[in-house]
Amino acid sequence: MTMTEKYTSKLDDQKTSWIKKASILSEALPYMRRYSGRTIVIKYGGHAMGDEDLALSFAHDVVLMKQVGMNPIVVHGGGPQIGRMLDRLKIESSFVDGLRVTDKATVEVVEMVLSGSINKSIVGAINSVGGHAVGLSGKDNNLVVAEALRRTKKDPDSQIEQILDLGFVGYPKHVNADFLKMFKSTNIIPVIAPIGLGEKGETYNINADTMAGALAGAVKAERLLLLTDVAGVIGSDKQLLSDMTEIQTQKLIADGTIHGGMIPKVNTCLQAVDHGVGGAVIIDGRVEHALLLELFTEHGVGTLIRKQ
Repeated sequence: MTMTEKYTSKLDDQKTSWIKKASILSEALPYMRRYSGRTIVIKYGGHAMGDEDLALSFAHDVVLMKQVGMNPIVVHGGGPQIGRMLDRLKIESSFVDGLRVTDKATVEVVEMVLSGSINKSIVGAINSVGGHAVGLSGKDNNLVVAEALRRTKKDPDSQIEQILDLGFVGYPKHVNADFLKMFKSTNIIPVIAPIGLGEKGETYNINADTMAGALAGAVKAERLLLLTDVAGVIGSDKQLLSDMTEIQTQKLIADGTIHGGMIPKVNTCLQAVDHGVGGAVIIDGRVEHALLLELFTEHGVGTLIRKQ
């Protein structure tokens, strides 16, 4: 092949690539219109947050969402990073039903990691690709007033229920929705650490899924997107369930199809939908551009849970 033929072939390949990209944008246009002006709450965590390439992909996706008229609100987790810092500081911690028991020493580390290094890293990534992000926690402007979360456990011998003290693990009691809605009319993307403020000034560690669900319900978001390390809800036939109603979801919990760690995520989705969110989606955050694939394609890539 001559140099001229190689050059022509390269141009043809580029042209094919450009046409493919234009076709994708054309197909995405109706979905951009559908979500324009709508609030999308995203829980960002899991493998997607720990992988550099996926983190950059996530930042690009969020910026694009804002640029096409959506109002993205990001809530992030940080369990592994908290665990590593506690180990470095030689602070022991334990778990009850997947929740980290949080004493005074632990909650100080939790806030330092979540509101500090993790939050600012996400903000920096979004700003580096052309966005305008600002880092917040639930303590800012009383965004989330929290109360202590209580769990009970039945003694196997006496069958008496005991109240478990989880320390400074909290649950959102009140959300300052007006503060969040303010960002809709700006070019700012809020990135929120799941820390709440108690009525007596206490600091509470809040599960990131729970935090995202509470914020989504408070602002009546069009979508709550939970990025996870699984494809979504898997049915009894081992296939991904792409769309479920509230009633269908409850049946799958009852018959054991939905089990283990998926139950609290699904319950977060059900609570959000019950509080006025248009739909909640469990998405595999390990897939590059998972947010765009969910929002800008006909069937999405995760499991959508809706009211009816």
